[in-house]
Amino acid sequence: MADYRALQNGSDIRGVALEGIPGEPVNLTAAAAADLAAAFGVWLSQRLDKPLEQLTVSIGRDSRLSGPALAQAAAEGLLEEGVQVVDCAMASTPAMFMSTVLEGHRYDGAIMITASHLPFNRNGLKFFTAQGGLEKEDIKAIIALCAQPRKTGGRGTLRPANLIDDYAAYLAEKIRRGIQDPDHYDQPLLGFKIAVDAGNGAGGFFAGKVLAPLGADVSASRYLEPDGRFPNHIPNPEDPAAMASITQAVVENGCDLGLIFDTDVDRAGAVDGDGEELNRNRLIALMAAIVLEEDPGATIVTDSVTSSQLADFITRELGGVHHRFKRGYRNVINEAIRLNREGISAPLAMETSGHGALRENYFLDDGAYLCVKLLIQAARLRRQGKTLSSLVEKLGEPAEAKELRLPIEGEEFAAYGQQVLEGLRDYAAGQEGWQLAPDNHEGLRYSFDREGLRGWFLLRLSLHDPLMPLNIEADTPGGAKAIARMLQGYLDGCSRLNCRVLDDFCRS
Repeated sequence: MADYRALQNGSDIRGVALEGIPGEPVNLTAAAAADLAAAFGVWLSQRLDKPLEQLTVSIGRDSRLSGPALAQAAAEGLLEEGVQVVDCAMASTPAMFMSTVLEGHRYDGAIMITASHLPFNRNGLKFFTAQGGLEKEDIKAIIALCAQPRKTGGRGTLRPANLIDDYAAYLAEKIRRGIQDPDHYDQPLLGFKIAVDAGNGAGGFFAGKVLAPLGADVSASRYLEPDGRFPNHIPNPEDPAAMASITQAVVENGCDLGLIFDTDVDRAGAVDGDGEELNRNRLIALMAAIVLEEDPGATIVTDSVTSSQLADFITRELGGVHHRFKRGYRNVINEAIRLNREGISAPLAMETSGHGALRENYFLDDGAYLCVKLLIQAARLRRQGKTLSSLVEKLGEPAEAKELRLPIEGEEFAAYGQQVLEGLRDYAAGQEGWQLAPDNHEGLRYSFDREGLRGWFLLRLSLHDPLMPLNIEADTPGGAKAIARMLQGYLDGCSRLNCRVLDDFCRS
């Protein structure tokens, strides 16, 4: 059997599924999808102590061009093992998890065919049980099972299910119950004009199957039709072109709100009626304001690159606790789960990328569910003559923010990256006014607070790639470049660290 270790990307499987980009040969083949799905069935059988023939596994996909063929191959791999397979066709990643817990479905496991926001030629597999998404070690175990002889015997059966309609109805009912409009219970969004930009991913259902039945005017929505070529913009709330698209839709059509999703709808962003982005730190602040109203004094878990202003807003304005942790949505979610197990209330885990997971929703990173919470709050605030932006009007913004990605050259990049960080700690100890963050869980974060310079930097090792991202924020104009120049003296001396982008920024 083939060795699929190169396809593991943390807790996902990802690879090249289509030809078309030079130097990127196909490695996520139909055979690989079949083998990995079959191994998931065996893993699931062992985990649940349940015969393969008694297992039911759902399969869904986003709009990628390679999705149908890979979904068919994954189904075939499971069917050959005797597993009963449910074809959910076009779906979102959160919906596929929900197929393991949603009434009328509740399958033993689920597979989503997606590669999130990556280019058209990529694809991947995400695996779920009712306990959530599989972890890195689970994926390793599944890959190892691929090397074992396949079972021969009875063949499973394949049937379709209209999962996305049931999932959309579930979300719509959440909004109705959350708003509790005494005059228009069934259509509590009457009078709202909301634009949805799905970027031709799998999120178009939210406009037609969630918002429209609730009474919202969704006529300004765009790019709702699935198209795996992504002809208009990358479906990614972090992409400037994507955010410009939804902002344009809101402003030109006089909308109250704009919502944007990534390809498989596990991330979201928003724009208010004035065209102001509710994204990154602002979206986390908004969600923190909502959940801390429901759970005063609770802990908000974020990734490591959130701003100092967000920390101040959560603690001083909202009365909560801000807990920074490692980048990576699974890291942030697992840290929130750990805190709750220790008796510390942590209802929200959120990354600046738009991944957000709520305790009330299985700690599932679900962009559509984030939007459910935003819509409920927007309707409540409208009764008071307010908008969502009023919740974050006291959130400060840095004067400057910059991310520089420094490649590591050569082999064993992770070990070398750790050497760079250890050397930086020694270097910083000899610099006046460099304050090491006491609560950082990833890389090294130093802050500066003196006349003419207030800000911070974080240097860390990328989770999967031979890169060291350097994030800099400054509250004073020119501060980002000043901090970068302070780092040059050390980083330019790291022989395997390519500092060209840093040097270019300092010279600009």
